[in-house]
Amino acid sequence: MLGLNGTVFMPSVLMLIGIPGLEVMQCWIGIPFCAMYIIALMGNSLLLVIIKSDCSLHEPMYFFLAMLGATDIALSSCILPKMLGIFWFHLPNIYFDVCLLQMWFIHTFQCIESGTLLAMALDRYVAICYPLRHGSIFTHQFLTWIVVGVTLRAALLVAPCLILIKCRLKFYRTTVISHSYCEHMAVVKLAAEDVRINKIYGLFVAFSILGLDIIFIILSYIRVFLTIFSVPQKEARLKAFNTCIAHVCVFLEFYILGFFSFFTHRFGFHIPSYIHILLSNLYLLVPPFLNPIVYGVKTKQIRDRMFKIFYSKNVS
Repeated sequence: MLGLNGTVFMPSVLMLIGIPGLEVMQCWIGIPFCAMYIIALMGNSLLLVIIKSDCSLHEPMYFFLAMLGATDIALSSCILPKMLGIFWFHLPNIYFDVCLLQMWFIHTFQCIESGTLLAMALDRYVAICYPLRHGSIFTHQFLTWIVVGVTLRAALLVAPCLILIKCRLKFYRTTVISHSYCEHMAVVKLAAEDVRINKIYGLFVAFSILGLDIIFIILSYIRVFLTIFSVPQKEARLKAFNTCIAHVCVFLEFYILGFFSFFTHRFGFHIPSYIHILLSNLYLLVPPFLNPIVYGVKTKQIRDRMFKIFYSKNVS
């Protein structure tokens, strides 16, 4: 329905371009993206099966790892099916409400993943700095509260982004989203009205969740590594260091990609738009793809369990 001055009043359908400037190559770009998605699904599903089936892995560290794997599966599944529909089958249309729902899922799962990484850092902090109190602190009840708190924090803080778009933005200059998924700012920029409140709240959510999480994670690991390097026994020091290295790798890949994508999007005005889109896509796809590989390689208990599974299949 047309509004004033050629604007569209509350469009029911939007159109996702994909990767502007690379439309001809999107068919080929979809191949590695699909491969990463399949590996992410298989790897994280295998992690969940291993952690659930092995009683020795029913500990807080592996509980958070299972939570991270489930979040990665959900996050990548929110993006890839529609993205591949655009790349391979030329299906760019998406209902406005479905677009908002996808946006809510994507940003909520991003925030849940950040909260899970913070919980993992807290677990390592207590386990290494206060090992005698770890069991009494990380009880089943406390783990449940962490899951509920991390999930509610993400869902409730992201929800107003959708409400502000749905209730405040009525007129749109275009219905074409220059992106491959419904990213918050990409949708907000379509509006022909004042969007300052939407932008400010989006930045508030980003910094209040991701910003605070990264500060507490860094402080936790500084304290952890200071404690590790103060241990006189080399074997104990190496064992404690090895339990943290996988977490640090996952933490770095998630936040470095996130902040690199964020700053190039906000301040890289001379960078081609397809670079921004590719970086934002990789930010959402690379962690689910790499996380099970990192933990499979770096965590001895998981690695041994995987060898047993595949070795027993080969023997049979």
